[in-house]
Amino acid sequence: MQSKLRVVIIKPSKYDVDGYVERFRWGFMPNSTVPHMRSLTPAACDDVTIETHSVDEYVHTDLDYLSLLERRDGVNTLVALAGVQSHQFHRALDLAAYAVKFGCHTVIGGPHPMTCDTSECWADGVSFALAEGELIWGTIIRDAIDGQLRPIYGLGGRWQHELTSPVIAPPAEADLRRYVVPMLGLYPARGCPFSCTFCSVIKIAGRRIRSQSVATTIDSLKAATAAGVRVVMFTSDNFNKYPDAEELLNTIIAEKINIRIMAQCDAQVNRQEDLVALMARAGCHHMFVGMESFNKETLKAVHKNQNKPEMYQRIADLCRENGIDAHFSNIIGFPNDTRETIAEHLDTLIDIGPTWASFYILCPIPGTEQYEDFQKEGLITERNLDRFDTTALTWDHPNLMGPQMRAELFGCYKRFYSARHVTRIARGIKPGSRLSGSLGLIAGAAFQRLCAAQGTHPMSGGIKRVRLDSNRDYLRLRRNKYGFELASLPSNLALAQVDQDFSRQTNPAHRSSEERPVSLALPIST
Repeated sequence: MQSKLRVVIIKPSKYDVDGYVERFRWGFMPNSTVPHMRSLTPAACDDVTIETHSVDEYVHTDLDYLSLLERRDGVNTLVALAGVQSHQFHRALDLAAYAVKFGCHTVIGGPHPMTCDTSECWADGVSFALAEGELIWGTIIRDAIDGQLRPIYGLGGRWQHELTSPVIAPPAEADLRRYVVPMLGLYPARGCPFSCTFCSVIKIAGRRIRSQSVATTIDSLKAATAAGVRVVMFTSDNFNKYPDAEELLNTIIAEKINIRIMAQCDAQVNRQEDLVALMARAGCHHMFVGMESFNKETLKAVHKNQNKPEMYQRIADLCRENGIDAHFSNIIGFPNDTRETIAEHLDTLIDIGPTWASFYILCPIPGTEQYEDFQKEGLITERNLDRFDTTALTWDHPNLMGPQMRAELFGCYKRFYSARHVTRIARGIKPGSRLSGSLGLIAGAAFQRLCAAQGTHPMSGGIKRVRLDSNRDYLRLRRNKYGFELASLPSNLALAQVDQDFSRQTNPAHRSSEERPVSLALPIST
């Protein structure tokens, strides 16, 4: 046994439409999984010192970090590709192949391997993690110390039923400088009680909301503040459903933790006026709400029954009254959408007047119930997983072709962030209510319009694209390691029985694709 283990935690980027690895000089929002996994990593294990490095590829503008994927000085190296989504899967496979070539142990984890059949990609030296880090990371580290990883980890269960999350150690100052604003993502809770067919959250984190202790979140906030973090994003998908939300917010106020907060809430927050007021007093300046559609039949068809279009105006007003920016997420390209219905959607959204809005093309994300249904109906036309990022049409839409849908997507940004609309919203901002204020809104709107004019998605990750390497640099390595240039579209991976039982505790009547088994021969159980 060696006396040292080098652990390299990487959030892979993706390949853009021209094949380049997507990189930015400055990022908007750091990945939350990387600091979480780094904080789960001990300084030592079984008398072996652990040296940990972390990389978010989106904001690395040189290739020096690739040297970390090369075993040196005889030191065992474990490379963990973390938080891998379907559109990042090819990039993760390439980095894994590169690391194995140079003598490293590798494991790929995140939404895609947790929810999809990856057996086509099993290869010597490349392991896959099918569960949350708290359940399996310690075992992976010990196996790396012993010199051999197992092919699969987490087959026996996807979720930790009682969270034992660590206090999050904030990124180093040099890493914080890679972002427009020094920011950190935290998970006070995980899970979503709803059953939207297009959403992967319930497959990744389950339908039962699980909370870490308030003390853990408070200690993470204090550490973040001391490190120079200015904004924290509570990446829990339904902060307003978090049972300890009021206790956490009151503690932030009592402890005088001076940090700006962004949070995600579901549309039912319109009935929680006291909570919204408390969020504002605790420093919340930005609330993200998945509004998606004004069409009741559309919402019903995708099982987003918790959303009522009549709620939306109250949410915008409630945020405005408390000095919080309301940010409404919108999906275009539902099966019944036409150019006319999308235009009507924009008219209604502009009348409501949230401070911010983002727009995405409906995408059947691998692992979701919608993806499984679209596969069975033969609707999916895109074969390249790189394109499953909600900025491209990946299925056979009855009314709009791919170029038309892209034009509608960027048209939404141009119309919403028009000078007339932005001026109207800016006038409604209370003086001194936020650091950004009306000037920040105007600058942000200008950036959104610039991206739309250039045909790039404003929410893609950052400012000033940097082109260094491309998929062409890795295709030979990919072919040699996995036997293909493009991975096949996967089948959904069924939940283990223990997770099905756990999910039913939220709603015994719920039955969805998580209970439709997929035949998958797995050689080991971990």
